[in-house]
Amino acid sequence: MSHAFSSTEISAVYRAIAERRDMRHFRSDPVDPALLQRLLWAAHQAPSVGYMQPWRFMRITDGELREGIHALVEEERVATAQALGEREDAFMKLKVEGVREAGEVLVVALTDDREKHIFGRRTLPEMDLVSVACAIQNMWLAARAEGLGMGWVSIFDPLKLAALLGMPTGARPVAVLCIGHVEAFYPKPMLEIEHWAERMPLDTLVAENHWPAQA
Repeated sequence: MSHAFSSTEISAVYRAIAERRDMRHFRSDPVDPALLQRLLWAAHQAPSVGYMQPWRFMRITDGELREGIHALVEEERVATAQALGEREDAFMKLKVEGVREAGEVLVVALTDDREKHIFGRRTLPEMDLVSVACAIQNMWLAARAEGLGMGWVSIFDPLKLAALLGMPTGARPVAVLCIGHVEAFYPKPMLEIEHWAERMPLDTLVAENHWPAQA
């Protein structure tokens, strides 16, 4: 007996993966609360090492907090540009976030009590972060299937963002998610369109029994 989905369902899964984009341009239309709840449900179905479920989600509805988050992102955007040296000017021309425009902004953080979880983390403590990344990817794919754009913003000082949002000691913000309606999805990743980078050929990243040979 096959446990596979139907061909139509399989195609839909692969389409969502192929057409997912890290969106930066949003309309300001509100997101249906029921739809946002579905996206959060999708995130919460993610696998987590030792079933620790280390993700915490904060919905930012206060305008002043949004402005505060935007200011932190802008501060780090400038610092990142300066660290890039000869690519500073090119980086400053990129749009890297939609905090002010998106219908919804969520901050995703690691919980403060995750050190009690040892299963799967004794030698790889970073698996808590990997688990949160899985939750974010679930949400991303669900958002694309629902026709909503989503962008993952990681340009901020985590200590300053934690302080802004009153997080307890030990909690760590890892993502500012901009979610909302878009005029169109990028035909390919924005950083490819802007000639910042290209997707690497898959066959240079896969090997058998040894480290992948460098192309």
